[in-house]
Amino acid sequence: AFPQAETLTGEVKGLNVKTGVPTSITISDEEIREALKEPLTTIIAVIMRALEKIPPELSSDIHSNGIYLTGGGALIRGLDKMIEEKTTLKVFIAEDPLLSIVKGAGAVLNDFSNMKKVCIN
Repeated sequence: AFPQAETLTGEVKGLNVKTGVPTSITISDEEIREALKEPLTTIIAVIMRALEKIPPELSSDIHSNGIYLTGGGALIRGLDKMIEEKTTLKVFIAEDPLLSIVKGAGAVLNDFSNMKKVCIN
């Protein structure tokens, strides 16, 4: 998401849709960044809109404690830096981003009467 100090490349294997033959190509981190540019721009726009709509008491907490990224998207290299640059807030990646969503949902379900005030539709 955010340019890194070193250029990275990786091999992608799949089926060539023109020839129908399995093939592999080498792609760079720059090509991946370009492919993700539009969806990541949308994600950041949604974050900005959400920050504009939060109540003052929550805004204060976010400014003090930062934003935590969870889920698979948190693993996109440099996404935290990109969000920090756009929001000017500190951004952290959850300790176990792939399981944190499930653990959080479980915590809400285990104590729904107290947690429903933090749930949104």
